[in-house]
Order: sequence, then structure tokens, then C-alpha cells
Amino acid sequence: MNLNQVTVSSLDVTQSTEFYKTLGLKLIVNALPRYVRFECPDGESTFSVHSVDALPDGNKITLYFEVDNLSETVSDLKEKGITFNTEIMDQPWLWHEVHLNDPDGHHIIIFHAGKNRKDPPWRVN
Repeated sequence: MNLNQVTVSSLDVTQSTEFYKTLGLKLIVNALPRYVRFECPDGESTFSVHSVDALPDGNKITLYFEVDNLSETVSDLKEKGITFNTEIMDQPWLWHEVHLNDPDGHHIIIFHAGKNRKDPPWRVN
């Protein structure tokens, strides 16, 4: 089984499109103003945004995007006007991550885990 895509809801798909393009995702389906789909620069997963009249209540999703060089990525995104909620943090689960929100408030974590993403020292065999 392979993860095909994740879809999030948006009140303004056009604004979200610009945000995710700034993060580095490649637009592959443009059905603005109601739907867009992106390709991640690495791997096979895709990501889409669809228009809604109201965002869902309760817990929102968290999107994780892994990069090879977190410091460089954060620096580049700050230069492009992206605002982060945290500085880069070293986590006890051996990931380095930074937190931000998209225009609709969806929580995003950009991180680097390397081999620890799927093979941490405590992995179950």
C-alpha cells in the first residue's frame, strides 16, 4: 500500500495555492477556484486543496513535509515571506522540526528525520 494523496479544505483555494507553491510543491491540477492538486518535489505522494464554505470544527490535521536540509529550507522560506510559529526544535524522537500554519490554519511541520523517520532506535522488528 502506498499513500496516494492528502486533501485539505480551504476557504480560499487561490490563496492556499500560492502558499503551497511557495513551500515548493508543484501544481499539477488547476481547477481554481474550487480545487488544486500538487506533486511533492520528492517521492510519489500528492497533495490537494478543495474549496469549502466552512472549515471543519474540532481537530484539524497536521501535515508533515520532510526536507534534507531544514535550516536552509527555513531560511529560504523566511526570505519568501513565510512566517513560522516556532524556531527549529530538536525533538526527543530524534527529528528536527519547525511549525507553521497554512492560510486556513492547518498545522504544518517541516522536518528532517533521516533514517529515524522509519528506523528509529526503538523500532519494533
